[in-house]
Amino acid sequence: MKNLISTEWLANHLNDPDICVLDCSWHLPSAKRNANAEFDAAHIPGAAFFDLDAISDTQSKLPHMLPSAEKFGREVSKLGAANNKKIICYDSVGLFSAARAWWMFKAFGHLNVAVLDGGLVKWLAENRESKAGPAAQKPHANYWAKLDEAFVSTIDEMANTKAQIIDARSPARFRGEEPEPRAGVKPGHIPGAKNVHYGSLLHSNGTLRHPNDLMAAFRKAKVNLDKPIVTSCGSGVTAAILTLALTELGATDLKLYDGSWAEWGASGREIAVGA
Repeated sequence: MKNLISTEWLANHLNDPDICVLDCSWHLPSAKRNANAEFDAAHIPGAAFFDLDAISDTQSKLPHMLPSAEKFGREVSKLGAANNKKIICYDSVGLFSAARAWWMFKAFGHLNVAVLDGGLVKWLAENRESKAGPAAQKPHANYWAKLDEAFVSTIDEMANTKAQIIDARSPARFRGEEPEPRAGVKPGHIPGAKNVHYGSLLHSNGTLRHPNDLMAAFRKAKVNLDKPIVTSCGSGVTAAILTLALTELGATDLKLYDGSWAEWGASGREIAVGA
């Protein structure tokens, strides 16, 4: 299955028995939006709500870190996900948090997963059907998950990595010119990291840009797609947009730093500022 699918494709396959559609919307606290309430107001028919904060390691002090494989399997089973189903992730912004859920499924061994390009924004703009109210009750599947550590980098690995580190945050945050939104996190970036703002990879309607434009953005930052890459951001969400874009371009040696700047910036480790 492709990593990115169109609204037309989903509309044509929405009633397929092997499809599981998940609304993976998540918003920064500063946005003052309630993703679950917005799901109840309007969602793609048949979708279930994938809560990034709840389907995480809730014992960690860091935001929405990967949960255990057991917890991931248990929680997505409740949403109707099964190992033999095609998982479709979307969000209400266009392409923001859906990439994080896509990456989570990949990390737990589910390769048959895709992101809806343009998400609910494009779906509604095309006057396609939506539903209101809670998700319909799904028969519980028995989802089996196993973490593939090849997808994930830890802080200790980051301290010694030879891979290219690509930071998805805004240029001002990357350079350390803006205060971080989380208490106790210093501004700046991991020494040696390169900056490719996730927004530069998206159209204003939330769809991913043409591969030529994606390639140009990474080349501008002097990223070599043939060498190992680790993506990072504020808390591991928008880093997955970079991972998705790089996957679309054919890069294969990719990891995501799950703790991202929320962890590094509060760890006391070396910090770089400026370009």
